[in-house]
Amino acid sequence: MSVSPTRKPFAESCEQNKQPILAVLQELLPAPGLVLEVGSGTGQHAVHFAADLPHLIWQPSDVAENLPGIQQWRQEAGLANVREPLELDVCRRPWPMARADAVFSANTVHIMAWAQVECFFEGAGMLLDSGGLFCLYGPFNFGGRFSAESNARFDQWLRQRDPAMGVRNYEDLAALAAAADLEPAERRPMPADNFTLVWRRR
Repeated sequence: MSVSPTRKPFAESCEQNKQPILAVLQELLPAPGLVLEVGSGTGQHAVHFAADLPHLIWQPSDVAENLPGIQQWRQEAGLANVREPLELDVCRRPWPMARADAVFSANTVHIMAWAQVECFFEGAGMLLDSGGLFCLYGPFNFGGRFSAESNARFDQWLRQRDPAMGVRNYEDLAALAAAADLEPAERRPMPADNFTLVWRRR
């Protein structure tokens, strides 16, 4: 991600994956509702998805240092269905929102420490109404194995940066989801060896 005082932050990965993710969200979220995006990063996803999903109110959120960049994207887009970004620490209770119809997050759980991932799933389960969806995009392992060699290299790179990071096992996430009253709804293969995992609040 690059950022300067005069230019909006930009992540090439967001540019590359925004259309495939949008296609999935259009299918999963056809009805009006409120979506909390956890870890909005640059803000690119928020404005792209909100522009093509005008029936949804999009609530970006992230740690404090990323909020100005998200706000830059939001202000330039001028979309009525994108709210002011919220500061969100997944382990701080209560979250700054009381409810949502869906939670979306891209490329976050592999850069969180595992304790934060646990907080994230618990918080999502508390936030969602019955039937609400938790949509999680990124690289994942299945049965303890990497789904692609590229993900193995990525995992090694992450752990060299911070041993608490790493590509997460689907089965471990599924256990957190079950504890948060979230049942599996879909597992969608995506380009570049990624997946969209979807759980539904019981």
